[in-house]
Amino acid sequence: MAAPNDRAVRRWETCGRAWVGVLRHVWRSGEAGMEERGPIIEGTPILFEVASLSWEDPILREYGDSARLVRRAEERTRRTVRGAYGPRLRDLQGVDQISWVTGLLRARPWTTSAWISLTVPGESGDGVPCLAALSFRIRGYRLIMTAMFRSQNVYRGYLSYIPLRALQVEVAEELGLPTGPLRVFIDVPHVDVADAERVATVLAAVPEPNAA
Repeated sequence: MAAPNDRAVRRWETCGRAWVGVLRHVWRSGEAGMEERGPIIEGTPILFEVASLSWEDPILREYGDSARLVRRAEERTRRTVRGAYGPRLRDLQGVDQISWVTGLLRARPWTTSAWISLTVPGESGDGVPCLAALSFRIRGYRLIMTAMFRSQNVYRGYLSYIPLRALQVEVAEELGLPTGPLRVFIDVPHVDVADAERVATVLAAVPEPNAA
């Protein structure tokens, strides 16, 4: 039986299924909201796990942004996370946080302190990244990673999840461990109103797993 605090964790086998599931969550729970770039449909917070992530995911290949998928897939050999995340992971105020977390887990594999923040106290609100923190832990002889987003446009969320899996794999390989699931928490999952029609098309094309 699952622990009581585990019931809120949604689980999907593939990144494509997770993407559609999160879109459906926002579609059902969402309310009108506003973001810096314009009006949004804002859903309630969500916590989920994904077992398998790949640029070759059939749902993403069929319904995702093909141009962006190609560009990101071409960069699959780069051991980095695109955008503002990379420098904050590798050199935040002079600290290589990935090396730090790997060293900590190697020395104390039971620890819950292998936690990376990507925010800097007092920085401009315009500069705060959507990905706020990463947590790494070893449980059941596997490396589990949790990515915490303060906010995310989930219509293109998969473009972050797959590079994050690559980061998880990198740390796991340094430790000589297999990877567990990628866990993601999004405090403000949303889609732009401008993308609402595209979201509706995806949800109509991909039925729920248990739908008739």
